[in-house]
Amino acid sequence: MRKSIFLSFAVIALSAAASSAANPNVLDLKYSITDDAIIFPETFEQDTQKLLEGWFLRNYTATDNSYSSKKDVETSDATIEKRLASMPTVIEMPFNPIVRQYIDRYTKNGRNQVAAILGLGLYYMPIFEQALEARGLPQELKYLPVIESALDPNAVSKHGATGLWQLMLATGKGLGLECNSLVDERRDPYAASNGAADLLKQLFDTYGDWSLAIAAYNSGPNAVNKAIRRAGGDPSKADFWSIYPYLSDETRGYVPMFIAANYVMTYYPQHNINPVLPTKPIITDTVGICERIHFDQIEAVLGLPKDELRILNPQYREDIIPGSPEHPYMLTLPSKQIQAYIMSHDQILAYQADKYRQRTNVQPASAASAQSLPDNSSDLAESSKLPQSVSSPTTVSHKVAAGETLNSIATKYGVLASDIRTANNLRRNAVRVGQILTINNVDPGLVAQSQPADTETVSRTPQKNASQTADTSKPAAASKTTATKSSYSKSTSKSTASKTTAKASAKKTTVHKIKSGENLGRIAKKYGVTVEQIKKANGMKSDAIRAGAELKIPTKK
Repeated sequence: MRKSIFLSFAVIALSAAASSAANPNVLDLKYSITDDAIIFPETFEQDTQKLLEGWFLRNYTATDNSYSSKKDVETSDATIEKRLASMPTVIEMPFNPIVRQYIDRYTKNGRNQVAAILGLGLYYMPIFEQALEARGLPQELKYLPVIESALDPNAVSKHGATGLWQLMLATGKGLGLECNSLVDERRDPYAASNGAADLLKQLFDTYGDWSLAIAAYNSGPNAVNKAIRRAGGDPSKADFWSIYPYLSDETRGYVPMFIAANYVMTYYPQHNINPVLPTKPIITDTVGICERIHFDQIEAVLGLPKDELRILNPQYREDIIPGSPEHPYMLTLPSKQIQAYIMSHDQILAYQADKYRQRTNVQPASAASAQSLPDNSSDLAESSKLPQSVSSPTTVSHKVAAGETLNSIATKYGVLASDIRTANNLRRNAVRVGQILTINNVDPGLVAQSQPADTETVSRTPQKNASQTADTSKPAAASKTTATKSSYSKSTSKSTASKTTAKASAKKTTVHKIKSGENLGRIAKKYGVTVEQIKKANGMKSDAIRAGAELKIPTKK
């Protein structure tokens, strides 16, 4: 079917090229063109429920859910065409069956998505309008991010295009945007909007036609230039509709969808999609950051939710602002919090400074210090003679509890936080209370240790099995002695036994120097103890550790 459609377009285009001198409007198919091979962009398939439940919409808007129970109003083609013609736009907004298909997709199947976009637009649209106005560009271009990303600053396409304006990495760098592991200005609403506006102006200066400039924004100038050549005729009179059959499937739908987005964002009340009303204004300001600061530090001191910091500053990929006196970075905050930040600046920097400080100079351990550590090779050799429980790594499901972070969960199960992110398709380290996480390659022993009720049983079981195995290898006399000692221990008071056990465990410890990348879970697994035992031996209140520090490890008998 698609092949026959393409051939029909080719015949029409070639015939038009032959008679263009006699009829200069023959290439203008914009009002009658049809296409049964419509491909809808990724934004139509994304999780719109996630948008509706996002932090901004939950805290700054009131969504009227009546759109979900009300149906779309049946509207004739003539009415839609008249509405498009009456819109005050510089960019041409023609109507045809393809545009109608996209409008129906928004007003019928995408009603909840339109509601979410309208709510997010309360914050983002003024930013877009400012960037376009500064360059003298048509205001209707502010709806390009609607079809590009559905106003999700962290959207990433299958091709790697990122941010509200879906800029490729090379394009972003070419526009002067910073893109690295910590900062990606393609996600920054302000920087990306300025960069995208510059790009759109360059494309319009090249083609002199907004429909071609918008198509080139999606597919790149090379694809548009190739389509113009294949269409024949006078390149100066070409527009998007005249080269339509020579464009890729995705680009064919781009301009029609742009027209549909402008229509729906203007006429949503006429289709029973109620406006999303702001419950409180979000007025922001910026402050320059000249030090390396983590969002956790700001959240802890100012009480600002980390989710709000991420919404306002999506360019910081790992929640780290890598500021320095030579290169300050801007932090966007609610305007009423700017003064609070300035007054609390020193306190924010001091909060858990050792945990968040970046090491700039590290001295490797010397051979002498390594030789001074206790040699436990004989203990390891002896332990290898004991029967070992053979267990393969397992996969578990973990429900996030209040106060837990991705790092603390990784420590609990002895895995890396990056492995949990990969297994659950997480883009950041953020997790929410009640979220179910899949955790792979977990030692079954650590699964038991992570359950508070089972910790004591797990720690006692190996000792019991070891002693039973050792008894079978001794003569009968030795067994009697063991039995006598066992009877004696039973007659001893519980308080005395617990004191003796604590005293013995305090004496039997070894020292472990923490290596980069290790966490308490991995260290506990290495020595066959629990995380809680290590924390108790070192008087630790949290799971946080740093490379180079030394830990006391309680050893088994």
